[in-house]
Amino acid sequence: MNEPKLLNVFDYEYMARELLQPATWDYISAGADDEVTLATNRSSFERIVFRPNLLVDVSRVDTSTTVLGHSISAPILIAPTGQHAFVTPDAEIATATAASAANTVLVASTSSSRSIEEIAAAATCPVWFQLYLFRDRDRSEAMVRRAEATGCRAIVLTVDSPRWGRKERSLRTEDDLPWRNGNLSALPPSKCEYLDGAPATWVDFEWLRRLTNLPLVIKGILTAEDAVLAANHGAEAVVVSNHGGRQLDGAIASIEALPEIVAAVDDKLEVYLDSGIRRGTDVLKSLALGARAVLIGRPVLWGLAVHGSQGATEILRMLKNELAWAMALSGRPSIRSINRDLVR
Repeated sequence: MNEPKLLNVFDYEYMARELLQPATWDYISAGADDEVTLATNRSSFERIVFRPNLLVDVSRVDTSTTVLGHSISAPILIAPTGQHAFVTPDAEIATATAASAANTVLVASTSSSRSIEEIAAAATCPVWFQLYLFRDRDRSEAMVRRAEATGCRAIVLTVDSPRWGRKERSLRTEDDLPWRNGNLSALPPSKCEYLDGAPATWVDFEWLRRLTNLPLVIKGILTAEDAVLAANHGAEAVVVSNHGGRQLDGAIASIEALPEIVAAVDDKLEVYLDSGIRRGTDVLKSLALGARAVLIGRPVLWGLAVHGSQGATEILRMLKNELAWAMALSGRPSIRSINRDLVR
């Protein structure tokens, strides 16, 4: 029987659910508690509408842009997600290959199945390292030094997880999963790992800022006041994110939080967005509201589950092509031409 033609990200989602073990699917797809924020991340995009301009020359559409000075083919980065070995045998090696093929940035997770050394060696694209702070600072420092040594171009500090969100669907089945963290074995010994989440304060961020010269990105910002503090403390970028609805249920959708954050930082740092991106039109709406780029998480895992590295590459290609199509239909031939007037 021939495989059905996969036309969009949702087709990959359906196929991935059919292929993966229930415990793996729950781990990937679950949101916190009643999954209200998980749903709101999608419905909020649907409430934003376009105001297209016509009779514009869109014979050539250019989706290329830069993030932290890196040239990429489209403003679509791969978000940090853990345990890629759950969905494909090549784990994050396959993800690095896909990111390289798509000419984008891969953000590698502290919780990856493979080590940062293996991931960086497989990538020809820029790799940023996502950091959860450990209770023991020497372990955090060791992780940062490893990221620096492997050529990572930035540190992405996740700050929305002082405790892990209660993803109840996944809690029921997580004991059936073959957990493996590729980064922990080479760290100094400790009595604890993250210990009920990864609590961090601005004091910790100041310590991290002194520790490394790499650009620092703060992931998990949802308010203007925190974005301003990030700029004042020396962050180069923030990711407007509610962790894909996996932390505080009832939190504002990332796309709804975006405009106040963009207005508050006033170009003092770069602003990215994740949580809920499923279409090229979602990317375009995010850019129109002031994001420089978006990050995608679950869709990459769906691609890996269905067709390995090729599937993840196809996910990125689909979203890039949908973005270019939407840009043409709205009279925006380049990323620079996208502005707030496009949406309401």
